[in-house]
Amino acid sequence: MLLEIKNLHVEVGGKEVLKGIDLKVGSGELHVIMGPNGSGKTTLAKAIVGLSGVKVKEGDILFDGKSIINMSIDERARMGIFMQYQNPVEIEGVSFLSFLSTAKSSMEGSADMKKLMEEVKKGIKELGMSEEVIKRPVNLGFSGGEKKKSEILQMNILKPKIAILDEPDSGLDVDAVKIVGREISKAAASGTGCIVITHYTRILSALELKGNNVVHVLYDGKIVENGGKELAEKIEKEGYSILH
Repeated sequence: MLLEIKNLHVEVGGKEVLKGIDLKVGSGELHVIMGPNGSGKTTLAKAIVGLSGVKVKEGDILFDGKSIINMSIDERARMGIFMQYQNPVEIEGVSFLSFLSTAKSSMEGSADMKKLMEEVKKGIKELGMSEEVIKRPVNLGFSGGEKKKSEILQMNILKPKIAILDEPDSGLDVDAVKIVGREISKAAASGTGCIVITHYTRILSALELKGNNVVHVLYDGKIVENGGKELAEKIEKEGYSILH
C-alpha cells in the first residue's frame, strides 16, 4: 500500500480536529473525500504533507511502508507527495518555469530544460492556458482558475506518487472543472495515487472513479461513510444532515 493512515488523531491550536482516521490509497487509485466545512478535510491534507500548525497526537501515516510523521514537508515532497492547495500561494520573483525546474531537480536530481519546456508547453495546451504563464512569477496575477490549473500542471510535470488536491474545483467554471477532472483522472491512470477533497459532486462526473469504496465522508473528524458515486449523489440530494 502506497499511503496508509492508521488511527490518526490530530490537533490544531490545541483542539482535536481529526479523531481517528483510517485510510489506504494505492498507486493509481483515485479517492474522493467529502464533508461539510470544519469536518477536518484540509487538516487531513496538511497532516499528510507535514505542514506546520498540525500536531499528530496519536496514530501514524505510512508512505511506502515507512512512517513519515516526523519528516519535514521537504522530505515528504522529495519522496513523492504533492499537494494542490485550496488557495495557492503567489511567489514573487520566481518564474513558473524556474520553480518547476527546481522542484523537478529536487525530486529527480536534475532537470533537462529542453524536455521540461516541451512538457510544460504540452501541459499548458491540454489545460487551455496561455504560454505567458511560463514567464510570469508563480501564481502572481493569476486568476483563481489559472492558479488551480497551474497547480494541476505542476502535478502533471512532477508526476508524484501521491497527489492531494484540496478543492481543485473551487472557482472554476463548468468547462474548467471538466478539464481539471480529466487531468486528475489521467494522473491516476498513469500510477499516481490521488486524493481529491471537495464539498460538491460536480467534479465527480469528470473523474473516472472505479470501485465501491472510493468516496469517503469526513464528519466531525471521523470518516463516517464509505461508498461509490451513489454516496456522493445521495449527499448532494439530501445534504450532510443524513449523517446526524
